[in-house]
Amino acid sequence: MPWYKRLELWAKLALALVASVLLWRPGRRRPPGSTLPPPRKMLLVRPDNRVGEALLTTPLLRTLKGMPGPSPEVHVLVHSKVARALSGHPDADAVIAFDRRRLWLGALAPGIRALRRERYDTVVDCANWNAPSVTSALVSRLVGPRAVVIGPQVWPVSLLHSLSVPARPDTSREASQRAHLLSPLVRGPITETLSFREPNVSDSFREYLRQEAQRPCAVVNPGGRLGWRRIPPEAFAAAARALLAAGRTPIVTWGPGEEALAQSVIQGAPGAHLAPPTNLDELAALMRAAGLTVTNNTGPMHLSVAVGAPTLGLFLRIDMARWGHPFLPHRMVDLTPVVEAGAGLEERVFEEVRVFAASLSAVGSAPQRT
Repeated sequence: MPWYKRLELWAKLALALVASVLLWRPGRRRPPGSTLPPPRKMLLVRPDNRVGEALLTTPLLRTLKGMPGPSPEVHVLVHSKVARALSGHPDADAVIAFDRRRLWLGALAPGIRALRRERYDTVVDCANWNAPSVTSALVSRLVGPRAVVIGPQVWPVSLLHSLSVPARPDTSREASQRAHLLSPLVRGPITETLSFREPNVSDSFREYLRQEAQRPCAVVNPGGRLGWRRIPPEAFAAAARALLAAGRTPIVTWGPGEEALAQSVIQGAPGAHLAPPTNLDELAALMRAAGLTVTNNTGPMHLSVAVGAPTLGLFLRIDMARWGHPFLPHRMVDLTPVVEAGAGLEERVFEEVRVFAASLSAVGSAPQRT
């Protein structure tokens, strides 16, 4: 870790310690393992700027709205850049886009005062156990000065919680661990699957979907936020060729700045189609209509899973057990050993896609509605 990153980390940890002293109130801590009363009005906090992180809060939304008895009013606070990922979700009563840039102002930071007026009785800091998330913990405590604040048991941010939850020892999967934060509140089953709203698309895009869905097709998404964990475009071209061999037309999708990447995949797979520019709803609708997605481990992978499209997630240099969705109709594949061996990547991807497409054809898999 570079020295400036280490300095930033230590500064954040110091901030958490100082905040825990300044915001301390007597009698607020709950004993470990406490069971809490059903919430009336609660806030989920995850101010991260990645679409996938926003979608990983949806199991909590669905679990809370499925609790027996009167459903709590559930608000969710996310980074302003990804509020679109949860806006309109059927299980969120409000989605709050939060600007965290002036959080150093504490209770006077923009938006904090209005949130305090909501008088939440329960706040869940939806961070993870792998590293202390000072921003998430601090926001959680500031917006709920009298609320029960639940969060992961990670020092020193746990000092800002009323009740800290130990990580599950039986899994490292992020969606499962995130949903586990509700264990002090929920006495019944806890949902661990992602979900998404009914996509809102224009009439012209709906007509595009109708035209594409006249024949078997699949989405190929070669992009991703971090280039170092992207599978090379040549491998995605091999994936597209495997889909063509299986009788499916590959539709290559792309995000901002990725059109050249998508074009390179198409050049390596004659017969593949370039998708039009898409927003999040249009991409979700396309994935659901196609009924098969091949993608890097990135936000669109989580989106594909959330809309119920069978998803082949290709992982490179990142923990697949933590970030993947290893249950039917999805398949996750770690290609790191193949890439490090320096040969055979295109052949391996072709075979994985061929087998995955064949398995879906054998069971007559259709897109799921969520």
